[in-house]
Amino acid sequence: MTQYLFTPPAVQSLPIRGKTERFPINRIFCVGRNYHAHAVEMGKPVDKSAERPFYFTKSPQTLVQSGATVAYPPGTNNYHFEMELVLAVGKAGFRVSADQAHEVIYGYAAGLDMTRRDLQLVARDKGRPWDLGKDIEEGSVCSEIVPMPGVVVESGAIALEVNGATKQSSNVDKLIWNIREIIADLSQFYHLQPGDLIYTGTPEGVGAVVSGDRITGRVEGVAEVTLNVGPAE
Repeated sequence: MTQYLFTPPAVQSLPIRGKTERFPINRIFCVGRNYHAHAVEMGKPVDKSAERPFYFTKSPQTLVQSGATVAYPPGTNNYHFEMELVLAVGKAGFRVSADQAHEVIYGYAAGLDMTRRDLQLVARDKGRPWDLGKDIEEGSVCSEIVPMPGVVVESGAIALEVNGATKQSSNVDKLIWNIREIIADLSQFYHLQPGDLIYTGTPEGVGAVVSGDRITGRVEGVAEVTLNVGPAE
């Protein structure tokens, strides 16, 4: 039996709607600037004809379940919400064609890609990695996984409120790179594995929250996600 110097971290997981088993998390991939209006509000418009998707990753240890209360994170004065449709991979896939992309889909969830926007923008403008801005402890929020094997979500309202006031309101059909295209492209670089999550991008309307705020978001036909922002430690 292997002996470790200290206890290894527990496997991160999420509940699955209608099941007693939990969904173990392998990796978290995020698609950057995947709604035109959000790309414009970030000052970086996207020309799909000349570009391909780009990605960043977040550690599985950053995952928190919907309904949690998290501390306002250190090192930022501009902590932002980003509401997203999350894709859950249920089957291995490498160099998957777009017309076969549905085969790797297990289901979907509603998620929040929380962001230290001030640190992200400093890193972006200096050509540095986004880790401090994006890979935040308790910064990947996710609802339960909703099993939808083989289903390609092509449309559905996506929205977010802070303390009951609407901040984001769009539709998944406005994704620049759709679900099939994301899977096909990402699988050119990675062997997708069961347990991988793909945060597919956020629409326009991102903004800051402060301690005491309550975030509520939803993707039509999928799930709702909530988060309470607590005081800084």
